[in-house]
Amino acid sequence: MAAAIVIVVCLFGHLGAIGLVGPDEPRYAWIARAMAETGDWVTPRLYGQPWFEKPSLYYWAAALGFLLHLPAEWAARLPSAFAALAAALGIGWLCSRHYDHENILRSPALLAPLLFATSVAAIGFARAAAPDMLFSSSITLAMASAACVLRQNDALRGATRDERRVSSSDQLPVLLFGVFLGFAVLAKGPAAIVLAGGAIGLWVIATKQWRAAIRVAHPLAILTFCAVALPWYVVCALRNPDFLLVFLLQHNFQRYVTPLFQHRQPFWYFGPIVVLALLPWTLLLWPTAEEGRRIWRENSCRKSPGFFFACWTVFPLIFFSFSQSKLPGYALPAIPPLAMLCSVAATRAIKDERFRSRMIFRGIAFTWILLGIAAFVALRRIPLLTAEGLPSHIAAAAAAWAAIAGGVLITTAFSQRRHLVVPLCILLVAASVEAANLRILPALDAFYSARTHAQLMRNDLHPDRIFTYRLNRSWNYGLAFYFQRELPEWSPDDPEAALVLTTPGGIEEIRKLGRFRGTLDENYMGILYVPIGPSPVAR
Repeated sequence: MAAAIVIVVCLFGHLGAIGLVGPDEPRYAWIARAMAETGDWVTPRLYGQPWFEKPSLYYWAAALGFLLHLPAEWAARLPSAFAALAAALGIGWLCSRHYDHENILRSPALLAPLLFATSVAAIGFARAAAPDMLFSSSITLAMASAACVLRQNDALRGATRDERRVSSSDQLPVLLFGVFLGFAVLAKGPAAIVLAGGAIGLWVIATKQWRAAIRVAHPLAILTFCAVALPWYVVCALRNPDFLLVFLLQHNFQRYVTPLFQHRQPFWYFGPIVVLALLPWTLLLWPTAEEGRRIWRENSCRKSPGFFFACWTVFPLIFFSFSQSKLPGYALPAIPPLAMLCSVAATRAIKDERFRSRMIFRGIAFTWILLGIAAFVALRRIPLLTAEGLPSHIAAAAAAWAAIAGGVLITTAFSQRRHLVVPLCILLVAASVEAANLRILPALDAFYSARTHAQLMRNDLHPDRIFTYRLNRSWNYGLAFYFQRELPEWSPDDPEAALVLTTPGGIEEIRKLGRFRGTLDENYMGILYVPIGPSPVAR
């Protein structure tokens, strides 16, 4: 029961604590809402125009929430939360198939879902209105099915022909591999085939189990994959002749081989990303890496399920490291298998009495102190943290909470009950997420989301005279979503009075033009509300 509560709090708790943020969330949510309103479930449309950046799976899932009249934030984010839950259950089931356990505290089948659900990556992407978690979860379930197929193949080695015939009647894992891989292609595109095929291929090359690869690529898997993935692509291409060119060439091939979308990062970019994504469990990478080195040195890859999980982890990171466009979400498919490997390392460390194991638990405890310092610095750097309406003690309270949590964990880590560090840490993460949802995110809502601005201006007497000026993409997309229409860019040539939403740099330009009228609160919730008077010529 406690494990279920932790997972629910971390993945589903207060999905509407902050409005849709950034350029992606309101853009994807607009397309999903438009699907629900128009009934066109084939062509994604942004502001009425076809938008082929991503396939349809996320839009379908979020549109169901809008059809059910859920609050916009819940409708847009629930697909990611449910996908994260599916990934957590998938890796838990996979660990139960491959690892034994002595008791509930030493069970990878329980720890893997909890470590995943309490990691920074899962908490962040589970409450993001984007297709990343749906893609990662579909890859996870496809790879779990593939692992089951490979396990069956290993069990059949040396079996008689009759035994093989009986076992071959159980084709469910093969079927599920095709189904979930099809969902992954519907979530983000053909990269799913590359990631799953590359990870399995890497394992096959290292273990020389060529027949296993043939078993995974069973005709039934291919058939179910095509049945799931292809219909939407075919229908969308028939209705939109430029779909394949825009989606496959521009948003997949060119995104990978060129810095077309200005997301260029160094080759080593995903190293720090994985370190941050696994917090507060990053230190478990140390025993995980040592175990991998031991397996390789002893040439026991063929018999180790952990080696398959390692190939599943490594290949996406290597593949996207060569991409000319890199975003943090590209590392997400590697996090579920890493959570499994870290859970195995944690259960072994609990039983190990050596100094190294004690240092692992102490390191996890000290991680909280570092997180507290980072939270204090980050929150203090928010320019409007002490503005009117925001409690000025947020940063100090966050740092104090992390320090107290770190102190409790450090005390436990240096005692004879150091095996309690992991469950205590899990509970502290859940408590921290709940506190952030109740206090920090609502306080920051008006500074990073357009939701509050739309609510304040909902009854404006002249909605057609509201404009934006020099706002970044995040604000423009957010305002458009919550106003349910695009706000036009204000032009200095417009002679009429208006209300303009702008930035400090924009207000300086407006002042120089002599069009500013009235008073202005310089720290009003991230956007400046600028009253524009008629031009001198118009008067």
